[in-house]
Amino acid sequence: MEDEKIIELYWQRDEEALRQTNQKYGSFCYYIAHNILKNEEDSKECVNDTWFKTWTVIPPKRPEFFQAFLGKITRNLSLDRYRKSRASKRGGGSIDVIYEELEECISDFGTEDTRTDTIVITDAISRFLTELSKDARIIFVRRYWYADSVRQIAQHYSMSESKVKSSLMRSRGKLKAFLEKEGIVV
Repeated sequence: MEDEKIIELYWQRDEEALRQTNQKYGSFCYYIAHNILKNEEDSKECVNDTWFKTWTVIPPKRPEFFQAFLGKITRNLSLDRYRKSRASKRGGGSIDVIYEELEECISDFGTEDTRTDTIVITDAISRFLTELSKDARIIFVRRYWYADSVRQIAQHYSMSESKVKSSLMRSRGKLKAFLEKEGIVV
């Protein structure tokens, strides 16, 4: 079913919208959740929470890009669940590693001060990504949006892990320079 029709079902408050969303985007949302949470049960719960959240925000919202809309909800819910489940633990998780990598570019990544500037930073990163080559952009997004491991990226795109690591390192360096040029404190 086309996205516009699914969204219209949400507007009509027809529960078929949830079934169609799950059928079309269930595995996509599960992939995002599982890459962050690394736990099947938590990932499934997060996907179900995504459907509930979607049900509560449509209407009044009418997303222009439904898949991206769902991906963002899933990612945010997964990151929240990840933080809560590890609040008493110190480090060791794959998301912690990703945050550490990005701290080279954005100081205090994930703190309250940084979150207040989320819109400015998000806009700057979006502009930055358009300046990267297609391969570098894909690698960057797979790592820092989808939380893919270096190994997953290398296997999926038939390249060596060292090439992926090098690309990420160069992209982080370029991002840091870009943010400094934009006047964003790093």
